[in-house]
Amino acid sequence: MVREGEPGPGNGVAIVIPAYNEEEHIAAVLAAVTALPEVEQVIVVSDGSVDRTPEIARYCGARVIELPVNQGKGAAMRIGSEMAVGADIVVFLDADLVGLTPGHVRALLDPVLRGETEATVGVFEGGRVSTDLAQLLAPMLSGQRALRRHLLADLELEDTGFGVEVALHRALKRLGVDVREVVLQDLSQVMKEEKLGLAKGLAARMKMYWEILREIPKG
Repeated sequence: MVREGEPGPGNGVAIVIPAYNEEEHIAAVLAAVTALPEVEQVIVVSDGSVDRTPEIARYCGARVIELPVNQGKGAAMRIGSEMAVGADIVVFLDADLVGLTPGHVRALLDPVLRGETEATVGVFEGGRVSTDLAQLLAPMLSGQRALRRHLLADLELEDTGFGVEVALHRALKRLGVDVREVVLQDLSQVMKEEKLGLAKGLAARMKMYWEILREIPKG
């Protein structure tokens, strides 16, 4: 893995993790990705975090990009992928995953590394009923993806917010990319209501749904 400040070698793998106030979860996610020899760059984009997310990510060996204000998930993903200089494959992971292992990351990566497909998307199974059901109904909304970096070259993700997954899925379809679904067994993520409390969590969820729904008609 390449440490902060070191250049990334060519034709390598970069992990990009957009994170907003994820001090409780980011270390466990980074422990899984830094254990993989295939991964040469780990980039955490702290999207206006006001907690210890950046400090913890640096301590865990990631390169950290700190955005002064929250710009949204789409912008964070775009900035992170642009900073992955020298990487041929980019893996996007959410910062609040529960139960992530190196095996999950390798399952996303292997079909792309072997040239079987240019992109994969991870679908939860056997983790939690709420997250399993959501991804069963709409796997395109998963934030766990691996893809060839060149596919991101002309995509405009900055203003998509949480609708970035819909926008990315649609763009890959237009490019004729056959996105392979990969089952991620026993993996889930923290619900917004658990992070923020019922009222704030529900408001954040409604905002997320709005940003997702806003993207759908653009197809």
